[in-house]
Amino acid sequence: MTRRVTVLIAALCLVPLVPLAVVAGPSASGEPGAVGEAGPAVTSPAKPGRGKKYRAVVRVTRHGIPHVKAKDFGSLGFGSGYAAAAASLCTLADTLVTARGQRSRWFGPAARYDDQVSMDVTNLQVDAFVTDLRNRRVVERLLADPVRGPGRQARAMVGGYVAGINKYLRKVGGPAGVTDPACKNAGYLRTRATTLDLWYGVYLANLLASSGVFVGQMVDAAPPTLSDPGLPELPLKAADLSEAEREALRASLKPTAQFGSNATAVGGAATSTRRGMLLGNPHFPWRGRYHFTQQHLTIPGKYDVAGASLIGSPAINIGWNRSVAWSHTVSTAYRFTPYEYRRAGRLGYRTEKGVKQLERRVVKVTVRKADGSLGTVTEDLYRTAQGYVIDDPAQFMPWGPLSFWAIRDANAEHLRTIDTFLEMGKATSVRDLLRRQDREGGMPWVNTTAADRAGDVLYADHSVVPHVTDAMANRCMTVIGRIIDSVAGLPGLDGTRAGSACAWGTDPDAQRPGVFGPRNLPATFRRDWVMNANDSYWLPNPAQRLEGYAHIIGCERCARTMRTRMVARYVQDRLARGKETPASFRGHQHENRLRAAEVMRADGALDAVCAKTGQTDACAVLRRWDGRSNPGSRGTHIFEEFVERLPEKGIWKVPFDVADPLNTPRGLLTTNQGVVKAMSDAIASLRARRIPLNATWGSLQVAGDRGAPAIGLGGGEGDAVGNANTLSSRKPVQNRDRYKAVTYGSSHIQSIAFLDRGRVRADTILTYGQYEDPTSRWSSDQTRLFAAKRWVRFAFTDKQIRKQLVRRLVLSAPR
Repeated sequence: MTRRVTVLIAALCLVPLVPLAVVAGPSASGEPGAVGEAGPAVTSPAKPGRGKKYRAVVRVTRHGIPHVKAKDFGSLGFGSGYAAAAASLCTLADTLVTARGQRSRWFGPAARYDDQVSMDVTNLQVDAFVTDLRNRRVVERLLADPVRGPGRQARAMVGGYVAGINKYLRKVGGPAGVTDPACKNAGYLRTRATTLDLWYGVYLANLLASSGVFVGQMVDAAPPTLSDPGLPELPLKAADLSEAEREALRASLKPTAQFGSNATAVGGAATSTRRGMLLGNPHFPWRGRYHFTQQHLTIPGKYDVAGASLIGSPAINIGWNRSVAWSHTVSTAYRFTPYEYRRAGRLGYRTEKGVKQLERRVVKVTVRKADGSLGTVTEDLYRTAQGYVIDDPAQFMPWGPLSFWAIRDANAEHLRTIDTFLEMGKATSVRDLLRRQDREGGMPWVNTTAADRAGDVLYADHSVVPHVTDAMANRCMTVIGRIIDSVAGLPGLDGTRAGSACAWGTDPDAQRPGVFGPRNLPATFRRDWVMNANDSYWLPNPAQRLEGYAHIIGCERCARTMRTRMVARYVQDRLARGKETPASFRGHQHENRLRAAEVMRADGALDAVCAKTGQTDACAVLRRWDGRSNPGSRGTHIFEEFVERLPEKGIWKVPFDVADPLNTPRGLLTTNQGVVKAMSDAIASLRARRIPLNATWGSLQVAGDRGAPAIGLGGGEGDAVGNANTLSSRKPVQNRDRYKAVTYGSSHIQSIAFLDRGRVRADTILTYGQYEDPTSRWSSDQTRLFAAKRWVRFAFTDKQIRKQLVRRLVLSAPR
């Protein structure tokens, strides 16, 4: 045992730990229905009258975009579900298999489930977690909860959506009639989707930035034994950690930090129209359950909203109506807190009321064996009243001899997400939009940026955040919990006092207990402009600082990424020449400037660094480079490789200045040998891989989604490089032999301008196409448009829809 661990153990014996307070209902036994077999009898919480039918008209316009019209929300969901199945059946079905806890049955227990964002675990791990949720009847209890559960219209939408999925499968003749090779003839398509399946899918999406991060650590958690290997050396203070260890901790606790987006709203004081305009570009996966499909939902005279929805969502997540447009960016706030408990025996832990025993939950998962037969594997998970126990030494939260950790998750305590997005679609202004969002209380893990017809704009982080004030955190953090907080901004609390001093608080204006209410969450309304590119809420506009909020929401007076600086610079540079017009504003999407290059090229610093490497041919390319990431740019790859290798510290002459956050740090330090080495190594790496130094960017960066042709794309890496048109390669499935095959980044992009006489100009692009099926004509058509810097003029009025109409479907099904 090292001295640091010895001292830590002594300290933990003396220092009180910190808590939470979630009421865990009694467990309920029961196995979920198996895919391919008759599942459990599940009915929609809303019981429709006999003889009634879902009825919807789906008008499909160019690029496969569905416009659903119905007379009620159930039928609207029905049309939405049918259209979603037509566009993304395989991913939708995969999402439902996951929500049933049956991935191991169909795909094998050892295969990995990677949601492309935060969850990368084995099928067995995710199945064990989901099976326990179902055994505990978590979603069923929320559906029965009048405060934490969904409302009538959301329930109707989900019920209709599921009916639409089933209708589509019947229409194509079942699994054999599916054209997408990814799931054609798949056995799991024989199981009818149920509303409960979809609600569990929605619930799991809520957990993306919280429990979803820890699924493997929850399922694998077990009390230590004498035969276990020794614990890793734990730090006693943050100063003991290297910069690499700090970054690893931050990345592991918040993998969604790479799950980015940009959103800019310009108000009437800064536009030629004197009305609001919005440019939104969420950086999401190009495949899997967190990719978008576009849709337009209308109940005549009552509801009319268009935009994009994530797979499995009947509601518009990012979009617009006739009065307001909005987009989202992933927020820096945490959705959970870890609680540390002092052990008292093998499964005991100390509380203010004495020793309690952990709840050991045993689950049985059906798995497909190597020979194709089915078997059963038993797993166990452990819970306190606050949540699941984890075992995560890499994040300094092991199940050790003296203590263990459990997670309380604010997004695990509600099912209000569909209600929130549904209500936002009814908004008449940005103020009304935020009021509706706050009233529903289900914005899971994103900021909101919006603009309206009157010329007002909004930035808000009114997402679901545990009510942990700085004062409470300071009195409740444990020794290790304080280290985690100082490095990653996440307070680790004392589980011993979870029922009193360290329980989550409640605001009187919050939708439910345990989370911050609107008055304690950051927001601003302006007439000029606001933006967010995944940095904290602190600086929505260069002239405004939002300060005094709880640290768990994000940092204040902290440096901005190069991507944030680029997004702001686009607007600043335009306003220096004149007001934003609809054309100039949407043009920012494809400028493809790199803010880091602009900063580093000042005073010839970048060329000077390159000259020190002696690589004259590479330096000539870099010197002639246009500083952008257009398909025809030459030198972009050299710069991206260079930035990727830069040292963590000591690269700037002028450090970050809180008084000038969008222009600092700056001044590339040419005398830093680490900077010169980064350039030398970047060039050497390209040579070793035989990547031509003068290659055009579009010959190197191509679409890498399933079935995508090798279409050359503009854009590139985001935060460090400063590219607002962010594109990344993460486990490409197509064109893997290319330098960079894109599978992540710019997705549903929308440029919305409110015009006079009630008109809306909506320019959109879905970068990877509306249809997943590579045999569809709508699989990569929009990818080609995106590569050519073109837009889709989204049909929003009946006249526009008639002009672009490709086909019209009249659908009905029993309720």
